[in-house]
Amino acid sequence: MGDKVFKKIRVVGCSDQSFEKAVELAVAKAAESVHGLAWFEVTEHRGAVSDGRVVEWQVTVDVAFKVD
Repeated sequence: MGDKVFKKIRVVGCSDQSFEKAVELAVAKAAESVHGLAWFEVTEHRGAVSDGRVVEWQVTVDVAFKVD
């Protein structure tokens, strides 16, 4: 399979629907400017609260791509 080297970048995704949607948004946005994404790792979960209700889900995601 050969040797591989990856670089990770950190992005934060936010969604008013779910943690899963926040991850999907973060990865999709990163893919707009970084090519060859290979995997992701969720490093933090958090959310925003307003009037005692959850109004936003937020995730910090490390996204990796293979270095040529």
